[in-house]
Amino acid sequence: MAERRLRVRVGSDALQGLIEQLAERLRRSVVVDDPLVRLICSSQHFGDEDPVRIRSLLRGRADDVAIRYVLDQGVARWTKPGLIPGRDDLGLLTRYCVPLRERGELLGLLMVVAPDGTLTREETDSIAQALPAISAQLRADQLAASAGEVDLHETLHSLLGTSEAARAAAGRQILEGGLLPDAPHAVVSVVQVSRSTEPPGQVEIALRASLEGYVRTRSADGVMAATPDSAVLLQVSARPLTAQELGDQARAVREALAAYLDASAAPVLGIGGTHDGLADAWTSHAQALVAARAARRLPHLKGVGAWESLGDLAVLLQVPDHALAPSLVPTPLRLLLDSPGGRRLEETLRCFLEHAGSIPRTAEALGIHRTSLYYRLRQIQEITGLDLDSGGDRLVLHLGLRTLELLQAESDIQPAV
Repeated sequence: MAERRLRVRVGSDALQGLIEQLAERLRRSVVVDDPLVRLICSSQHFGDEDPVRIRSLLRGRADDVAIRYVLDQGVARWTKPGLIPGRDDLGLLTRYCVPLRERGELLGLLMVVAPDGTLTREETDSIAQALPAISAQLRADQLAASAGEVDLHETLHSLLGTSEAARAAAGRQILEGGLLPDAPHAVVSVVQVSRSTEPPGQVEIALRASLEGYVRTRSADGVMAATPDSAVLLQVSARPLTAQELGDQARAVREALAAYLDASAAPVLGIGGTHDGLADAWTSHAQALVAARAARRLPHLKGVGAWESLGDLAVLLQVPDHALAPSLVPTPLRLLLDSPGGRRLEETLRCFLEHAGSIPRTAEALGIHRTSLYYRLRQIQEITGLDLDSGGDRLVLHLGLRTLELLQAESDIQPAV
């Protein structure tokens, strides 16, 4: 994937002016960050800059480790000012942190560098007096920046929805509004956060932050929309994005979320197939949802599922959760699993089916003589009552094994031996 274009958040001139005024009164460096500790605006230095501050000014955000350290202090839940202890190994001086809130909603974080960990009463009073104007201006800036996001969310929802007429209208709106070019290839990725102990709104902000770098890249143009627990990214391109590019992108998104959210979040990503332009983006979206379900159910995918690599699992993963139960495992296969030596026979059957019934290749893969393989296959047929020369019987057993794989991944059910 081509390098992401850095999108540095720049506060308005009015907000910058308020921050400079406060810094001058305090004779200390002052910064306003968003709830994810990404720089919005910063005052001049007063000889108290540290490596974290310098890197933030250059990159628009602190390092992931520094971000995680600050967030681990619980600042997103703070209702009153507090100190964030310095960390020499991170190059971080102690900071006096003030949560900027409006009606309980966290707008951002005001940071004042305090190397010795103390501020005078006069200094804290000056900060408190400046807060109403800073919070009001920050809110005004955010409202101005978010103008049109609701419309975009609705348009994207229509484009990826079930109504053909609504999809066509949304596609025209996107193209005529210049939101996306009329490119021949489209792919959709979804991100889902099923659980998190983060404060309300923090997950949605983190989802936006993790995806915004992919709205414009050298390889693709995109639009995204986020909700409190999920997000969707639609990308269009002149050439199909490769599986490697999409996989690298998904893994980078998960890494970003790991910096912004606590470990309980457990985000998963699903990557749909590439289709013909905006008209077929809804198909990619449906596939991305299935791929996300695979990522959630199959630990070996490590949180990232891709439709193109799901194979026959893609069919089973479209069975509703309440129906994907042990009762779907065919009785013949259950008999096999419950029989003496069931694990060995299951391994043999799985290998035989995955090698398209080839005796030589199956024997080689299992490392056994063909005579031993024939003996095991006869056992399997006797126990299950099915004919391994029958395509229909093979399909029943193969789908049964795939169903078992999904069930074991979710609930750690082990077959009998």
